[in-house]
Amino acid sequence: MSSHLSDYAFSDIPFADIERVGQASLLHRDLFCVSWLLGRFCNYKCSYCWPYARSSTPDHRPLKLLIQTMNEIKRQGRERGFNSWHFSFSGGEPTLHKGYLPLLEHYSQDTPNSNYQSVHMTTNLSPGIKWLEKYISATKTLHRVSITASFHREFAKKEEFADKIIFLQENEVQVTINMVMVPDKFDELWDRALYFHSRQINVTLKPQSNEKAQKVVAGYTPAMLKKLKEGLPQKDYVKDFLKKSGKKPSRPKARTGVNFKPSPSQQIFQVELTDSRGKAWYMDQAERFNAFNFNRFKGWECSSGYRSLIIREPDGFIKRSYSCQDKPLGHIETGFQLFSRPEPCITPTCVSSADSKIPKRKKGSELPLWP
Repeated sequence: MSSHLSDYAFSDIPFADIERVGQASLLHRDLFCVSWLLGRFCNYKCSYCWPYARSSTPDHRPLKLLIQTMNEIKRQGRERGFNSWHFSFSGGEPTLHKGYLPLLEHYSQDTPNSNYQSVHMTTNLSPGIKWLEKYISATKTLHRVSITASFHREFAKKEEFADKIIFLQENEVQVTINMVMVPDKFDELWDRALYFHSRQINVTLKPQSNEKAQKVVAGYTPAMLKKLKEGLPQKDYVKDFLKKSGKKPSRPKARTGVNFKPSPSQQIFQVELTDSRGKAWYMDQAERFNAFNFNRFKGWECSSGYRSLIIREPDGFIKRSYSCQDKPLGHIETGFQLFSRPEPCITPTCVSSADSKIPKRKKGSELPLWP
């Protein structure tokens, strides 16, 4: 099997027969998940960026309000029995928020009171090494730190971009590069992805969605679709570096473990799927769902809004999911209220992997949604 393709056959997963799906850390840990878009302000102005996705004017909420909101999320989450936490920050460009590093420091201070704490960031990775050193310091007490790095060739050089990622990985930060594989530029993008792959950097291959983000655009050949479905499986390059260098992991151990042993494969598996017979199947990440058109969960019982939420700026509304058509749970300025139990999904399509990875099960299934 080519190292460019998964040695686990994602195409064998019986998607039509799946009764439960979710990120393994959510299915097997008391984890509460937050996706927080801090603002649309961005220092890049990419020619292909959607106008609503960026702003040239700072639009950030004050640090005091962010801390109050984080504390209230944890208060309500703990009321529901959750004491492990994952916060994912994005933008715009989140590193431009002047209160971002202090917010991470505040979050890190609660690690001794939590079973587990992790943080994720989606960034264009424009900050220099000195800023990245501050980021590493602010998150050093967290159990896991990860980054999705968006490479924009109009502003970034791939060699310098890769060097930053290697630096982060050597400091126990997991990194993957997001790459939207536009059909008419597929070969060029594939070659670029292989460059990063050759530097031992994970690359997430994303199919291009239509303007309404409801389905994958036309134009992919069978060979292209195979690469989207099976190509560039995620691997633990941080673990590989520590092993080769002889260094011991410096991150603290979680109070509670995750009972998740999918296969002897060397790949990373973040998602667990269970079929009607109770057999478990695995996928490296929920971003790959769209390549299989496995993102329609209307009618399923979903735990978003009960053990997860999203905060989306610049409007400040707090919702159960990015693509959810439910009424908002509240607003960052006036407060919010989580669901008292998991609620049915009423939305035709899960646009974002942040939505599709939240544990959900078909109506009538008795498979548990948390430990």
